[in-house]
Amino acid sequence: MFGNLGAGEILLIVLVILILFGAKKIPELAQGIGKGMREFKKALNDVQDEVKNIDKPEDKK
Repeated sequence: MFGNLGAGEILLIVLVILILFGAKKIPELAQGIGKGMREFKKALNDVQDEVKNIDKPEDKK
């Protein structure tokens, strides 16, 4: 993903982010991104479970 970026470019990006958002705002942004990723993964797993349940025949009594 970052194979084409060198250390200088990454450092420049980090500095720009620090300038734009400030040091206090970055942990809040990272926390929000983490929560969003967790919710996305949970939804993805729920959909995969539903697809697996559709493929399996139900046990009838």
